[in-house]
Amino acid sequence: MVVLSKIYTRTGDAGTTALGDGTRVPKTSARVAAYGTVDEANATIGMARLHAEGEIGAQLAVIQNDLFDLGADLCRPGQDKDAEAEYPPLRMTADQVDRLEREIDAMNAALEPLRSFVLPGGTPLAAHLHLCRTVTRRAERLSVELAGQENVNPAAIKYLNRLSDWFFVASRIANDDGRADVQWVPGASRAFRDAE
Repeated sequence: MVVLSKIYTRTGDAGTTALGDGTRVPKTSARVAAYGTVDEANATIGMARLHAEGEIGAQLAVIQNDLFDLGADLCRPGQDKDAEAEYPPLRMTADQVDRLEREIDAMNAALEPLRSFVLPGGTPLAAHLHLCRTVTRRAERLSVELAGQENVNPAAIKYLNRLSDWFFVASRIANDDGRADVQWVPGASRAFRDAE
């Protein structure tokens, strides 16, 4: 159980922070950048939920909880020592990735195939979901970078990869099942300039 009775501790004033195992690292470390960006993605979902209701709203609530799990996973290094830990660390699982895939498949079944890339936008919910997608992609890139330096749970990276796909498909659902998607028109501004 987490008890937060005091919010400021002054322990980070020198530019370090504690990881889940108590190790202190610079706030600029690759691990902190990765789980900090997961937190940022979670905050963008909070904004998206202001416009979401029904099934997508409920799914976003579950995803927000998953992202706290993912942050807990990333902030706890030393996966190879999990069995020795006094309290087993929280790690992402294949089941969480599989759930996202099932939800993506169910949403995608209602959509016409894309004939062009889409621009981020459309309805307020779709625009917010595109922001969620791009921040999640950044969290994924930072987690992959971290995995090149230290041990990272592969399920955490897979989850971020699927989640960005989830946001893309959900944005199309939010755009009237793709009918209100904003299509990319290659070279459209050049055609306009040429007509002047």
